[in-house]
Amino acid sequence: MFSWLGNDDRRKKDPEVFQTVSEGLKKLYKTKLLPLEEYYRFHEFHSPALEDADFDNKPMVLLVGQYSTGKTTFIRCSTLPESRLPTCRRFETNGPHICGLASVVYKAMCFAWYLLEQDFPGMRIGPEPTTDSFIAVMQGDVEGIIPGNALVVDPKKPFRKLNAFGNAFLNRFVCAQLPNAVLESISVIDTPGILSGEKQRISRGYDFAAVLEWFAERVDRIILLFDAHKLDISDEFSEVIKALKNHEDKMRVVLNKADQIETQQLMRVYGALMWSLGKIVNTPEVIRVYIGSFWSHPLLIPDNRKLFEAEEQDLFKDIQSLPRNAALRKLNDLIKRARLAKVHAYIISSLKKEMPSVFGKDTKKKELVNNLAEIYGRIEREHQISPGDFPNLKRMQDQLQAQDFSKFQPLKSKLLEVVDDMLAHDIAQLMVLVRQEETQRPVQMVKGGAFEGTLQGPFGHGYGEGAGEGIDDAEWVVARDKPMYDEIFYTLSPVDGKITGANAKKEMVRSKLPNSVLGKIWKLADIDKDGMLDDEEFALANHLIKVKLEGHELPSELPAHLLPPSKRKVAE
Repeated sequence: MFSWLGNDDRRKKDPEVFQTVSEGLKKLYKTKLLPLEEYYRFHEFHSPALEDADFDNKPMVLLVGQYSTGKTTFIRCSTLPESRLPTCRRFETNGPHICGLASVVYKAMCFAWYLLEQDFPGMRIGPEPTTDSFIAVMQGDVEGIIPGNALVVDPKKPFRKLNAFGNAFLNRFVCAQLPNAVLESISVIDTPGILSGEKQRISRGYDFAAVLEWFAERVDRIILLFDAHKLDISDEFSEVIKALKNHEDKMRVVLNKADQIETQQLMRVYGALMWSLGKIVNTPEVIRVYIGSFWSHPLLIPDNRKLFEAEEQDLFKDIQSLPRNAALRKLNDLIKRARLAKVHAYIISSLKKEMPSVFGKDTKKKELVNNLAEIYGRIEREHQISPGDFPNLKRMQDQLQAQDFSKFQPLKSKLLEVVDDMLAHDIAQLMVLVRQEETQRPVQMVKGGAFEGTLQGPFGHGYGEGAGEGIDDAEWVVARDKPMYDEIFYTLSPVDGKITGANAKKEMVRSKLPNSVLGKIWKLADIDKDGMLDDEEFALANHLIKVKLEGHELPSELPAHLLPPSKRKVAE
């Protein structure tokens, strides 16, 4: 009797069935999270509603940097050789003098140009602060520019909700479209230079930090650009970084123009940058900093060339991984949004509950706003919510000042239960689907532009170095030092031309490398897998020890050029 009640309850808890991650994200948002956001006016306080384009768009990279980091009246003009100037046709300058005021804009533009290896419409770099525009650089069949007001009405672009920032912003927002291999996988958002000194007093006409926060919620990577010569962080830049709170996992830092300073000074600059960031970014994790000179010109001081190449490779790998991790990032952002929406619902319903029915509304409103921290604490205790899930207290207080509390809604448990069910069941199913899509699809990587030169050929990272040494030589590279290794080999009592593992170990541990590393070297060197080493295998083992001691990584599999000559036919 009444068994249908239990069946109905089970049906409610059955997770949704989706064909693709994108379809699942859209459906979950529209049917389960959006009703909660609309009921408690989430979009007026935090972020506009998401649209289909937000779930379908390619990964985006947001570039952020200052105009200048000097003091108010300080304008530093540096003289650079002609070879250091960009070659793009839109660079305008009277001779080789570049004003320090525009150096970071110049740097950010050059970084975008560096990735694409191609000019994009609207790009202009000059000795003065040349632009106060956001430029979305995206793939297109024909090169051209779409103005901001037209861009925000295009349902295929993820920018429709930017309409809320008004004409002052839209007049400074464009989309540059062009055919480019890099843009087939990612889009790049180039931002205006962040003001410093006196210029901070000049109003932009729109909320700059709020616009950056809007982009931060939707992009896959945020790259903060710093000049090795100007590390002081302006007030506006500090506000911008604070506005990016809760998106620290997306943030990376690029210390550019590092080739212009000596190694000792570079160490001091790096330490100063980390100290400055530590005062602003309140996270226990250290933000990843990439050091280098990210433009296609000769290094002024080439002492740290290998460091710059390694850093460039790490940065490229990070950017190249974005298409592969895009679905997981969108899923993660939806979870963060759902948690914030739940907390917002508790806050709004608590304020509604405390309001009087008729008299004293204004007085009570002021009291509630002033005591918002206590309300946060009560909600945290009652619902076991982490303090990190709550919105910024000061910002929330400012926003509540302009709200009519009588229009707030009371707590509606059913809406919250639906979101809880989504987080507990549906999200878990989507996580499985994400992994399935990753295994079924071919590996997605960013290609073209600056990425192309790092993939293959002699200028790929690490080519001809470490385990790659001798890759193009006709002779076996280990043969150069084999006479020395042979002398050691014949002191280890070989039997039938081979030494035992125990005897080989006595010699190999002299390197003082850990057993885990020596074990890997043994597996690589013992080609015939007989548990013993002949003279060629012993020489190979010592060569790999040398590679490791010189600071290079060991290969996961033995490269063909390291195979001993007598073993090559057997291996084939």
